Amino acid sequence: MITLAAELGSMTSTTLTSAGLAVGVGLLATEHVRWYRGGATAPAAGGGKKGGPIESSGKSRDPKKLVPFWFGIAFGTIAVACPAGLLGSGAGFLRWGGNGIGDLVMSKLTGQTSGTVASASAPALTGNGALVVTALVISLFLLRKTFTKALKGTWWRGVWAGTLLAIGTGTFAAIADFVVPGVNDLGAYLMNGVVHGTLV
Repeated sequence: MITLAAELGSMTSTTLTSAGLAVGVGLLATEHVRWYRGGATAPAAGGGKKGGPIESSGKSRDPKKLVPFWFGIAFGTIAVACPAGLLGSGAGFLRWGGNGIGDLVMSKLTGQTSGTVASASAPALTGNGALVVTALVISLFLLRKTFTKALKGTWWRGVWAGTLLAIGTGTFAAIADFVVPGVNDLGAYLMNGVVHGTLV
């Protein structure tokens, strides 16, 4: 049996409830259903009548349309990996909101209360990784007016999902195990290559 798990010794500490996880899965599912339906067929003009011709709506299931959402998930994962600061606090707030909203909906719908799913999260961001994240945040801030409102909304939903889904020691933790060490390694490469002039 293969277990996908982040190593507990180098993890930031956090808590996720089953209700918060439900919110994260709901965000993930909704975005992918929207993307999938974007490539569905639709009745021809004036259609909708019985026996009317069906033709393509002209929209394709282009994987690139999911990039903003998955970039948001990656960013949310990075925020969870921050031990403190605005990003770490923001991730905690989004996680608190997801847990709270999920608890309310779960209790009203099912009469059940949620339990803790995980109390550990992504591998911690290193100083080298912080270099990359700081540059990324500055770039996003300066470019914010070039993004459409719809694109920003998709990205923010991804960020919220990322703060909820990249937590734990199961399958979803594989995202964090890929993203955070990758950012740390990129920061180390830039530090050694650009600052110190040595390639690793």
